[in-house]
Amino acid sequence: MDLSFLIIQSLSGLASASSLFITACGLTLVFGVTRIVNFAHGSLYMIGAYTAATLLPRLLELSYGPVSFWTGILITALIVGAIGVLIEVLLLRRIYGAPELFQLLATFGVVLVVQDLVVQVFGPQDILGPRAPGLRAPVEILGRRFPSYELALIAAGPIVLGFVWLLLRKTRFGILVRAATQDRDMVASLGVNQALLFTGTLFLGAFLAGLGGALQTPRVSANTGMDLSIIAECFVVTVVGGMGSVPGAFLAALIIGQLQAFGILIFPKSTLVVVFLLMAFVLAVRPYGFFGRPEIVGGTHAVGIVSRTPRASGTVAALIVLALLACLPLVSDAYLLKVATEILIFALFAFSLQLLIGVGGLVSFGHAAFFGLGAYGAALGVKWLDAPMEAALPLGILFAAAGAALIGAFVVRLSGIYLAMMTLAAAQILYAVAFQWVDVTGGDNGIVGVWPSTWASPRNAYYILTLILCATAVFILKRAIDAPFGYALRAARDSEPRAEAIGLNVRRHRWLAFMLSGAAAGLAGGIYAFSRGSVDPSLLGISTSVDALAMLLLGGIQTIAGPLVGAGVLHTLRDQIMPLTGLWRLFLGVSIIAMVLLFPRGLVGTIRHWREERA
Repeated sequence: MDLSFLIIQSLSGLASASSLFITACGLTLVFGVTRIVNFAHGSLYMIGAYTAATLLPRLLELSYGPVSFWTGILITALIVGAIGVLIEVLLLRRIYGAPELFQLLATFGVVLVVQDLVVQVFGPQDILGPRAPGLRAPVEILGRRFPSYELALIAAGPIVLGFVWLLLRKTRFGILVRAATQDRDMVASLGVNQALLFTGTLFLGAFLAGLGGALQTPRVSANTGMDLSIIAECFVVTVVGGMGSVPGAFLAALIIGQLQAFGILIFPKSTLVVVFLLMAFVLAVRPYGFFGRPEIVGGTHAVGIVSRTPRASGTVAALIVLALLACLPLVSDAYLLKVATEILIFALFAFSLQLLIGVGGLVSFGHAAFFGLGAYGAALGVKWLDAPMEAALPLGILFAAAGAALIGAFVVRLSGIYLAMMTLAAAQILYAVAFQWVDVTGGDNGIVGVWPSTWASPRNAYYILTLILCATAVFILKRAIDAPFGYALRAARDSEPRAEAIGLNVRRHRWLAFMLSGAAAGLAGGIYAFSRGSVDPSLLGISTSVDALAMLLLGGIQTIAGPLVGAGVLHTLRDQIMPLTGLWRLFLGVSIIAMVLLFPRGLVGTIRHWREERA
């Protein structure tokens, strides 16, 4: 590789870094002030790309050349900023007092709604925007051609950084934003209008997301998959740089841009994993990112199961439900049994996450890692060892438990959003391995032919087996929650310093919780693999982790039965809505948002709260 090639590759990395920073900067500011993990930030980026790709050709027809183009970019960013304000006023303002995870779930509902609305407004086809006037011809650098628009993007990043720096340092709004990033409660106690501050911050964050999307239109076509692809990288930039740190986000984007530019040359199969490897390495060395500070863990973090004396009525109700479920094969057809089997599997998956979040206060965005490890462990046992189902299922559990032990060893020293993002990084690394290690995992085709043993092949027999395994696993997890081990986890969740002061080894308890939770999720993944007859990398994807969070939060994080009920509700909604309309994402997203607004404690948690208030 000669010098000119290295320079061109470096410039390409700088252009990508600049684009990424502009979008991630908005997410950094929003989280720093509001503490909302805004999944909808990628949707705002996608709206910006579609709006610019539609608006710019019409403005260029006015023949004002570069003025029309850059004016269109600015107008697009303002439109997206206004949409961000609309989301804040109609939705987020109503749930600022809710636990942070419910806010995350609400923004995920917005993602689903926007995906269908974009298709309805702009059409299902990808849209490529026009090239920028005056920047269409490439420039020659050391004998090699380089797109002139990429040079404009390289300049755009520092310009936005300078604009944000001036805004934060030289204006009253910026001073309040920096103050809220450091101590939001103190800002509120000083009489600052937090509603107005949050609205202004959401506008600025959405403006930058729209600007980042609009600037991409001459490079890539606007498509409906760009929201989730950009949000993962934005999370990495925000966490690596330090939550709320704009200079940190700029530095992280620069490093990621260069890693992507040169990593693909050195390790061609590293494109899917390089950014998450960086995040895992940085958090292992610097738990709060480059310029981040330790999180102030408040009451909204410590939301979960409280210590209660088990009631005999609860045991009787559980036995009645089990008896009714056991009788289901007598009155249902094969399709209903298939749906019921999947509900049981995902109920166990969500309940395993309850042990981490509801009991231990350990928010995991990558719980799909253990579900996928269990599924792949069982499938690999069938494929490579020719093992029967009876031997492959325990192998999947061991795979998941070992993965949880390894991941947990790095994760338990972190807290808050940094812990959550470390689990996300681990899941994405495993996703990349499953996707690209074709010789072993089958790549995106996955592994097929993972069928249960002959005696369990009939649908009703496999349903009864699933019911027995899931009920046993839930019972074991329930006993762990009610045991001194569970009380120790709750003590560390509510006050880690006090738990350590009375002699509890907090990290060891959390590490054991990761292993137990991972083993249960692995069992769910292994059962799911045999119910489908195949596995594929999607089981390790972000959407699977979000499904677990959604089921847990919809049912109620403060209750034992919450994740079990949430799994049934979410799966039933999908099963009933998807066949009825092509707009199933829209209806599912609206349903999730409505449940968050109407049942801020989850379905079971809200009903129990109403009963306690009446009493």
